[in-house]
Amino acid sequence: MKFIDEAKIHVKSGDGGRGCLSFRREKFIPNGGPDGGDGGRGGDVVLRVDEGLGTLLDLRYQREYKAQRGGHGMGKNRHGKNGEDLEIRVPPGVLVYDAETGELLADLKSGDKELVLVRGGMGGRGNARFATSTNRAPRHVQPGIEGEERWLRLELKLLADVGLLGLPNAGKSTLISAISAARPKIADYPFTTLVPNLGVVRCGGFKTFVMADIPGLIEGASEGHGLGTRFLRHVERTDLFLHLVDLSDLQEGDPLERFALINHELARHNPELMRKPQLVVLTKIDISEVRERLDAVRAAFTADGIPTLAISAVTGEGLKELVAEVARELEKLRAPAAGAAVKAGDDVEPWQPDLS
Repeated sequence: MKFIDEAKIHVKSGDGGRGCLSFRREKFIPNGGPDGGDGGRGGDVVLRVDEGLGTLLDLRYQREYKAQRGGHGMGKNRHGKNGEDLEIRVPPGVLVYDAETGELLADLKSGDKELVLVRGGMGGRGNARFATSTNRAPRHVQPGIEGEERWLRLELKLLADVGLLGLPNAGKSTLISAISAARPKIADYPFTTLVPNLGVVRCGGFKTFVMADIPGLIEGASEGHGLGTRFLRHVERTDLFLHLVDLSDLQEGDPLERFALINHELARHNPELMRKPQLVVLTKIDISEVRERLDAVRAAFTADGIPTLAISAVTGEGLKELVAEVARELEKLRAPAAGAAVKAGDDVEPWQPDLS
C-alpha cells in the first residue's frame, strides 16, 4: 500500500428540501385548507477516526465528498426525508486545515474523535406552516437552505511511542525489522526507506510500544533537502527518540558531529523536538573496524554527558538491553498515568518470528 500523508478534499453538505405548496382536497370537504409539508434537512459531512487505517490513500483518489440532500415536502402534511450523513474515515493523528485560510480546525488523535466538517441545510417550510386566522389559504413556501461547502487540507502525523533518527544507512530499518514484525526495505544505499514504517515491539509480558522508522535525515532537511520536511513532522508525535549513529566506514565525519547535525535539523524544524528525551545508539558493532573504535567513540560521547548503547541488529547483540532501556524510559515518561515501571531486572525479550 502506498503511504499517503497529505490530501486536499472538497466537502459539501446536503441541501435542505423545499417546502410543499398543497391544499387538502377530499370529497365532501370544501375549503380543506393548506397541507403542504416541510422539506427534509440535508445530511452533514463527518470526519471520523478509524484505528484500522494508516494512510490517507483513499482521500488522494477521491477528492469530492457530497452528503445526501433532504427530500422535498409533500401534500397531506408529509415532511421530506432527512438526508443521510456522509462519513469520511481517516487514521488517528490527522490534522484538519481550512485550505483557503490555513486555519487549523481539529487535531484528531484518538479513535473516539469525530468532526462535523460541514452541516446540512435546513429544510424549507410548507404552506401549512403559514396558515393564520387571517390567511387561511397561504400560497407561500420556503425553499430549502443550501448546504455548506469548503476545501480542506488533511495532514497525517504518525502516532508512535519511539521515533528512529539518523543519517541514511544508519541501520534504522534493520533495527525495526529485528525487534518487530515490520518488514521495511533494506539495502546498502542511501534513502532505501522512502516512507515511514511502524512496528510494534514486545517488551515483556503484555507490554508493547510502537516504533516509527522515518527516512534518513541529511544536512538541510529542515529546509526540504533530501526527503526533508515531508517526513520530519512524523517524529513530532513521538515520546522518545532513538538516535542511531553508524560507526562504519559508510559514514563520513566524526560521529559526534553527525549526531549534532541531526539535532540541529530537528531544532530548526521545531525547537520543541529538542525537549524530547533521546537515547543514543551506536550501530553495526558486529563489524571488526567498528568494534575497534567503539570504546573511543563511547568515551567521546560520555565526555559530552551523553550516555550510549551499542547494538548489532544483524547478530542481535545489545538488542535485549536496548528494548529494556526503551521500555524503562517510556515508563518514566508515563509514570503519573501508568502503573508499575519496568525494572532493570525484568525479563524483556525482543520480538521473535513464529517459525512453527
